[in-house]
Amino acid sequence: MSEAVLPRALRLGVNVDHVATVRNARGGLWPDPVRAAHLAVEAGADGITAHLREDRRHIRDADIRRIRAEVKAPLNFEMAVTDEMLAIALDVKPHAVCLVPEKREERTTEGGLDVRSAEANLRAAIPRLRGGGIRVSLFVEPDRAVLEACAALGADIVELHTGTWCEAVASGETGHAAAEFERLKLGASIAAGLGLEVHAGHGLDFETSETLAAVPEFAEFNTGHFLIGEAIFVGLAESIRTVKAAMAAGRSRAG
Repeated sequence: MSEAVLPRALRLGVNVDHVATVRNARGGLWPDPVRAAHLAVEAGADGITAHLREDRRHIRDADIRRIRAEVKAPLNFEMAVTDEMLAIALDVKPHAVCLVPEKREERTTEGGLDVRSAEANLRAAIPRLRGGGIRVSLFVEPDRAVLEACAALGADIVELHTGTWCEAVASGETGHAAAEFERLKLGASIAAGLGLEVHAGHGLDFETSETLAAVPEFAEFNTGHFLIGEAIFVGLAESIRTVKAAMAAGRSRAG
């Protein structure tokens, strides 16, 4: 087990998938997710996240290539563990990939990657990605056995699934939310102790971002749907500045 090194700063990755969702609802070119990526970086985002789904329901291949070529910030490429996506990642060479579960019928990612059932594919894919100079993140639940498997497979990063906790907070399920928060805290501690960089994502808003930022092991939050929704009312830049301020406030209480 490696000694945990706690991050000093907390980065924000902005997911632009749902700008593409709006574009695709009518066809054509607008709104442009690559323009949104530029605006996000100008507003203080530390990186851009985009999920190229197998059914291309929002982000498209051309979007990924343009973000990589045009946006001066790291690209976190979310993808399923398939031969097609592996080939695209090795060609585009994003800063990092986040390997996620993917089902055609789901509205959004519903939980963490089942590392055990995907072990054979992961064991083949992770060395190829790392050999291509790409950092590898696995989107997982904050459970010890899963995190230990991620470390054994050679992942650089784990992104802990925060959706269950965020849903409990939003629905006012105080006891459930408290239990899920403790689970995330413990998972972050275990992952950092294994030498993994720890990220968080799914369902985060201003309130939950501030709360979770107080957990010192987290190095990066990736969020999108909430920020894009808020942008309808206040603009994307203001949405990003507000979440960055919330994260900074929470991180000031880390310890």
